[in-house]
Amino acid sequence: MKKIGLLPRLIIGLFFGIVIGKLGVPVLIQVLATFNGIFGNFLGFVIPLIIIGFIVPGIADLGNAAGKLLGMTTLIAYVSTIIAGCLAFFTNHALLHNFIDASNAAKFANPEEALLKGFFTIDMPPIMGVMSALLIAFILGIGIAACNGVTFKSVMHEFQSIVEKLIANIIIPLLPLHICGIFANMTYAGQIVAIMSVFAKVFLVIICLHLIVLVFQYTIAGTFAGANPFKLLKGMLPAYMTAIGTQSSAATIPVTLAATKKNGVSEGIADFVIPLCATIHLSGSTITLTSCTMAVMLLNGKPIEFTNMFGFILMLGVTMVAAPGVPGGAVMAALGILQSMLGFTADQQALMIALYLAQDSFGTACNVTGDGAIAVLVNRLPALN
Repeated sequence: MKKIGLLPRLIIGLFFGIVIGKLGVPVLIQVLATFNGIFGNFLGFVIPLIIIGFIVPGIADLGNAAGKLLGMTTLIAYVSTIIAGCLAFFTNHALLHNFIDASNAAKFANPEEALLKGFFTIDMPPIMGVMSALLIAFILGIGIAACNGVTFKSVMHEFQSIVEKLIANIIIPLLPLHICGIFANMTYAGQIVAIMSVFAKVFLVIICLHLIVLVFQYTIAGTFAGANPFKLLKGMLPAYMTAIGTQSSAATIPVTLAATKKNGVSEGIADFVIPLCATIHLSGSTITLTSCTMAVMLLNGKPIEFTNMFGFILMLGVTMVAAPGVPGGAVMAALGILQSMLGFTADQQALMIALYLAQDSFGTACNVTGDGAIAVLVNRLPALN
């Protein structure tokens, strides 16, 4: 199975989950539900570790770069990410009610009541709460950057490597089985048809939002640079297509650099901005996470208010900093705030992981293409010239 990509494995798990649910054998579904309960508790246990392992090294590394250039690039990347998230909110707020009517929302208001329970569960309480982990991560990351600490930064990078291996070697390989169990249970409960029909439409909205955001980003950059935004976008096509194949902003950096320089960005600016934005600029991922989050909330009858979602979007821009180059790094980093700010259960978090990974390629492609627009904009800022 390791020779098969993650997305095909998730699809296989989803397919077998639906088949098992259609067979209607309660004992088999309860076996899967038992695994899901244990895996969900384990995921809850590692969420604080993921938050600390992702955010501390990411913030600490930002302290090594040139002050003014770092500040301007980080601010532009963060604002771009927040704008993308707000666009996703208002678009989905207007459209999702057409996909998920009141009867659907009522049907999914208490989905756990229709699902089969596992035979037993194992409690795995996390070592700290999500907000405690976030506060510790911010304090340590900013402190290391301010003190220019070398030893502790090295320790945190090693801890990040441990967390990455935990995700890559345990969580990711077990995800298809987890998804299989979730979809088997939902199919048995009669929920799967409504869910799949909803998210097919949500994915279409997400892809359209990616394209709209890219046009917006390059219109702004082209205006400052005095260049045709669509010509700039065309120049970034190699990076876009490469990212679809690699599913990694970091792996696409060489292609993104070459395309950005061909768009007229100076070598020094490109060499600084592109690697930095590969870790801090995730407009495509924010669109996807915001859209899928709202859809899952509507399916479960949760109220959606801009005040809550805006805070969630603001936190996304921080918690996804330096998400590692493993599949689904952005959504893994977001699990903590999905739980603490929006009250997502373990099953809802797993559904979010599956939905995010299903289009991870396009979100990554939007991220790296947008990095080129930021480089064009930074290259023309008067304060840096």
